[in-house]
Amino acid sequence: MTQRETARTPEDLTRLFVQRANARDAEGIAALYEEDAVMAYPPGQVTRGRSAIRKLWEELFSSTEDIGEFRPEKSLPTLVSGDLALTATAPLDDAGARAQVARRQPEGHWLRVLDQPEFRQ
Repeated sequence: MTQRETARTPEDLTRLFVQRANARDAEGIAALYEEDAVMAYPPGQVTRGRSAIRKLWEELFSSTEDIGEFRPEKSLPTLVSGDLALTATAPLDDAGARAQVARRQPEGHWLRVLDQPEFRQ
């Protein structure tokens, strides 16, 4: 596995996600998640586990549909309690809101545990 930058803060996860998504690096995106992480995506579905998240992004990147360029979004205030953090960004699209729960790992870096990339009413 390629040595990649790790998230030193919970907010780093969003920046690293955008960089890796724009590089079409599905493995790198998956590396931002814990092994048993849960992502509420695609809309109306749940993707469970790092390998399933990697596969989802591989499929999205290889599809004929242009998913476009990812843009950094403004981080909203992070709520931290011990080794858990709730992060969110103000979406630039019509996603409604984005929120993630991250956990500090024993080595000190952060990984996503729960990811809700779209809240729509």
